[in-house]
Amino acid sequence: MFISCFLTLFCHADNVITQGQSIKDGQTLISDGQNFVLGFFSPENSSSRYVGIWYDNGIPDLYSVIWVANRERPISDKSGVLRIGDDGNLMVFDGKNDAIWSSNASITLKNTTAELESTGNLILFRSEDKETVYWQSFNDPTDTYLAGMRLAVNAEMGETHPFTSWKSANDPSPGNYSMGVDPRASPQILIWEGKERRWRSGYWDGRIFSGIANMTGNYLYGFALSDKVNGSGNFTYTPPNNKDKLRFRITWDGYEEQSRWVEDNGDKMWSVIQYQPANVCEHYNKCGAFGICSAVDSPICRCMKGFVPRYADQWSRGNWSGGCIRTTQLNCQSKLSEENDDGDGFYKLHFMKLPDFADLVTLNNSDEACEERCLQNCSCTAYAVITGIGCMIWKGDLVDAQHFPKGGNRMHIRLANSDLLGNEVIIIAVAGVLGLGVLFILLLCWLKTKLKGNILSFPSSWRCGHDIPILEQSRSRESSPRFSGSVDLSAEGDQASSLPELPIFNFNCLQIATSYFSEENKLGEGGFGTVYKGKLQGEQEIAVKRLSRRSGQGLDEFKTEIILISKLQHRNLVRLLGCCIQGEEKMLIYEYMPNKSLDYFLFDTTKQALLDWRKRFTIIEGIARGLLYLHRDSRLRIIHRDLKASNILLDKDMNPKISDFGMARIFGGNQHEANTNRVVGT
Repeated sequence: MFISCFLTLFCHADNVITQGQSIKDGQTLISDGQNFVLGFFSPENSSSRYVGIWYDNGIPDLYSVIWVANRERPISDKSGVLRIGDDGNLMVFDGKNDAIWSSNASITLKNTTAELESTGNLILFRSEDKETVYWQSFNDPTDTYLAGMRLAVNAEMGETHPFTSWKSANDPSPGNYSMGVDPRASPQILIWEGKERRWRSGYWDGRIFSGIANMTGNYLYGFALSDKVNGSGNFTYTPPNNKDKLRFRITWDGYEEQSRWVEDNGDKMWSVIQYQPANVCEHYNKCGAFGICSAVDSPICRCMKGFVPRYADQWSRGNWSGGCIRTTQLNCQSKLSEENDDGDGFYKLHFMKLPDFADLVTLNNSDEACEERCLQNCSCTAYAVITGIGCMIWKGDLVDAQHFPKGGNRMHIRLANSDLLGNEVIIIAVAGVLGLGVLFILLLCWLKTKLKGNILSFPSSWRCGHDIPILEQSRSRESSPRFSGSVDLSAEGDQASSLPELPIFNFNCLQIATSYFSEENKLGEGGFGTVYKGKLQGEQEIAVKRLSRRSGQGLDEFKTEIILISKLQHRNLVRLLGCCIQGEEKMLIYEYMPNKSLDYFLFDTTKQALLDWRKRFTIIEGIARGLLYLHRDSRLRIIHRDLKASNILLDKDMNPKISDFGMARIFGGNQHEANTNRVVGT
């Protein structure tokens, strides 16, 4: 048995290490239930050796490794040893018997034992009394949060940054991003880039994190905050099934990501369920102080009522970081008293991600009491009463505010009386004008429809916008849960003709943006038509796909891309910004990819050298993520059917975006094959 164990590359020990025992490189501990492994590993494309814990589902890699001991001091060869030191601490030694990592716990009695538990927690305890735990890996995490961990929430401790990203996909050393808790007011999860905030979840209200637009009470299977004792509590997470392999982590490039181990029809892989920030408005304080970000509006930033851009020229160019300033300074008096007509009042905002840096006020949680508390403080700029939290007030600038299409919370911003009255006067003055305007537009649309017969009855923007919105996903028959078959989207029929609502671009606007579709602006050409580069008034660059009038196949593809891409949102899929349908002209407007397509680099002997292996791996990984989303993780199961290098676009950072869904096909949730009606693809 000893000889067999010696000759085996990976010799499995028990799940404990006692005094006098050691784990050498090539040996492992396996937890009860065989879910987790402790041992030595090397990241992909690296010879450095680390002691870590990973899910027992194959080779330890970026996705399966959940904890690393010596992440700051790797071993250069396979001479490393893990054992309990003379002081009772768990330690890692290199080939020279130098200690390169220690659990560094305060231990009175040196007789200790280490055990890898079924939860993935490595604990060090007194050998005679397992209840006396000196140290545990759950309290000294790296980048991963697992079920069973307790994430401390303590107002006196302030912000905590327990999770730190890897430096890169192949380097477990501490990276630039961290994730943790801000306990002020009501706790919220934050991501930091260095010391700067990058993303926040919004406040915990007892059921959900209120700043995540699509979060519901059973979101991600159950977060809970234990009752606070002396200002301290713990976030815990409970999965629906103990057999599920689930993990949250802060990725090396700064995203909070949840993934699940999936085994389906012989395929075994980590599937990303969700990640944050998921759109541009979720990046911290995108619109500056007193600005509101809305991912479905164009431009995405606007000032709160009673405020104007601080730097109007920068704001018009799409640089919103300067935020907004008041048009009228506060009077710092209450408007509630009858003798004071010039006091301050409040303007109500709905569907909001509440601003950062709120203070929690202990009151009876009524709107009246919370409003009065705000008015009593000249520094108070807003208040909100939230179920599960109570009265919250803000002092000073309102930052990182976001407007949701639905959900969110209601808040009240403090304004001078003149700004409040101005709104009432404007409403009365323009109501009649708007009514006449609506009638005029309806009449104009009716006349155009009668004259041309081909203008799509979508509301047009009538102008060139300064910025483009991120589209809100809409539902249709193709995404209904009752759908069970496959749909060939490139075929004629109801599915192809029922187009979702999208921002409609004015044809004249696109002519100007593309220099009247000049040859100098041409990016490419195919059976569907021609793609042009364009620039809107706000200097935003776009790509315009102009459908060939002679291409019947292009018409089907045009319908398919409108139906399909408007329902898909992923960082590795190209983003559809809108469309234009006027007479015989049919165009799709996309985000512009400055680095063109992948074939531009792969098949050019000079440009090939620009794609080193790191860039190639990042591109491959991004394409795989996009396909995984299409095949498994999106609301629709999509088969692309025309994936090739020319349909992989590259943004300014060389991140890949899958494009051209004209040949794509929707599959039902339980369907694995279907017959095609015609030959498609390249």
